Amino acid sequence: MNLRIIKAGILDTVQDLGRYEWQQLGINPGGAMDRWSAQVANILVNNKKDEAVIELHFPASEFIFEEPALITICGANFSPNVNGEEIPCWQPVLINRYSILQFYGLKKGARAYLAVHGGFDIPAWLNSYSTNLKAGTGGYNGRALQKEDEIVLRSLTPEFLSLLGKKEFMILPWKADTTWDENETKAISILEGNEWDGLPGVSKESIQNQVFAITHQSDRMGYQLQGDVLPVIADEELISSAVNFGTIQLLPDGQLIVLMADHQTTGGYPRVAHVISAHHSRLAQMKTGDKIRFRLTDQPTAEEFLVKQKQHLLQLQNACTFRLQEYMNGNRH
Repeated sequence: MNLRIIKAGILDTVQDLGRYEWQQLGINPGGAMDRWSAQVANILVNNKKDEAVIELHFPASEFIFEEPALITICGANFSPNVNGEEIPCWQPVLINRYSILQFYGLKKGARAYLAVHGGFDIPAWLNSYSTNLKAGTGGYNGRALQKEDEIVLRSLTPEFLSLLGKKEFMILPWKADTTWDENETKAISILEGNEWDGLPGVSKESIQNQVFAITHQSDRMGYQLQGDVLPVIADEELISSAVNFGTIQLLPDGQLIVLMADHQTTGGYPRVAHVISAHHSRLAQMKTGDKIRFRLTDQPTAEEFLVKQKQHLLQLQNACTFRLQEYMNGNRH
């Protein structure tokens, strides 16, 4: 069972939730930029939450499935189509053999995630399937997907085949709720960083009150922001210290950079703030030219957001498992 790339995208890679416990050796965790969407995608196709997915950027790759598969697309909306017919995002879809998956246009977001029931039969590197582009390892041959690449799929559960019959594809009648946190402000919440107190008051106010733009000098390593120049901390030597996904550093030119999934393991620039974990997904779905507004919060509130997010994932997982079992048993309403 193979998934074959018939047209390469701009930068599509195999990713999971990251490669941890190796930072002391200079190996960054990497993993999906939008880990929330990657987990939801896996849940919808009855995979473990940390199963490998394909992270897509627009224009995205085109795929042909040489055997039937249960798939879903989560995250950004790139107008996915199967054999020329549009399919929904955030919803499981059964597709038949020799079906072609294409993406016709960017509607919303920056990164989409393709999950396939059973996952991809590829070797792990340091307990992760994530592609490390800098090291040239992990994922599929340590690189972005190219035309004529073939990824072996694990077997589809036989019961799915009986549902599909001779149909080209079949949309299963349940989907993930993407509006559960719409009451939340769309600002990116941040916590004070280690060097926050070293900032002059005008810089603290500016970080919280101005709107920053993501520049074209942004990628999976970090988003470089454009805004009013922030007065730099008093000239002092800083010891290179550990940094993480979401760390906001103040550069010597007075601009900010937000570190993303492929960030380095240590850095010497002042760590003025950190994006809370629950808002990494929002950040990951932003692209060049998008505007960011930061909102300072506290640790208890950040933990509350994260717990709420994890509870929603658990509820979704329980609901999808129940619906799938019910559907397979013949209750298909």
